[in-house]
Amino acid sequence: MTTPAVLRSEWIKIRSVRASWGSLLSVLVATLAITLLAFPLIGQAEADNPDYDALFSAFYAINFAQIAAISFGATAFSSEFAHGALRVSLAAVPRRGLFYAAKTAVIGAAALVLGLVTSFATFLVGQLFMGEYALGLGDEGALSACVGAGVYLALMALFASGLTALLRSGVAVLSLLIPFVLIVGFVIGDMNAGVAEFLPDRAGQVVLHSDYDGSLGPWPGLGVTALWAAAAVGAGWWAVRRRDA
Repeated sequence: MTTPAVLRSEWIKIRSVRASWGSLLSVLVATLAITLLAFPLIGQAEADNPDYDALFSAFYAINFAQIAAISFGATAFSSEFAHGALRVSLAAVPRRGLFYAAKTAVIGAAALVLGLVTSFATFLVGQLFMGEYALGLGDEGALSACVGAGVYLALMALFASGLTALLRSGVAVLSLLIPFVLIVGFVIGDMNAGVAEFLPDRAGQVVLHSDYDGSLGPWPGLGVTALWAAAAVGAGWWAVRRRDA
């Protein structure tokens, strides 16, 4: 099969597998739902606090979007390990490198497109409820934060996808990554802020801050997250290449 044909077949798989398609759409749906619930009620409540970061607060719902992005990356690859699907895929595309690269590319591209739509949507919708505290895309850091948030969601999806290829289980990856993102980063951050800066979620979210005291800047932070994702994707490729289907 040619590369365009393999890419097209992988996109068809994502659209036709309910878990993958549903988790992809939930990146946007869950984020907008949280934004519409939270901002009318508490959007302006802390705006007068001296340590208030208006830009970071504008992306509050990204904390939930990242869970959906991780779920998408995990479910999009874990479908290959159900009912012998990987054997069928490799029978159709015997070149394992082409198969893995195409699947990873489609997962990353889908997550990036929906991640960008999600980040811009949650920012613009949330600011409708901020009154005099509202930010616009022309304010300092706002546009780069919207782009960075979309890239961050795509990287987290790729991170989960690579780990799923390595562990051959979406359930195992979700069991590891979701507590890691929700709990471990904060615990390590309380113990050692320097180490916590280089965790994939903490580093990637620097781009959402208007002012950050750590050693990483917005784009270097995303670079750290990209290195985590690249390591996971590389480990997944090793597993797909070495192990029996």
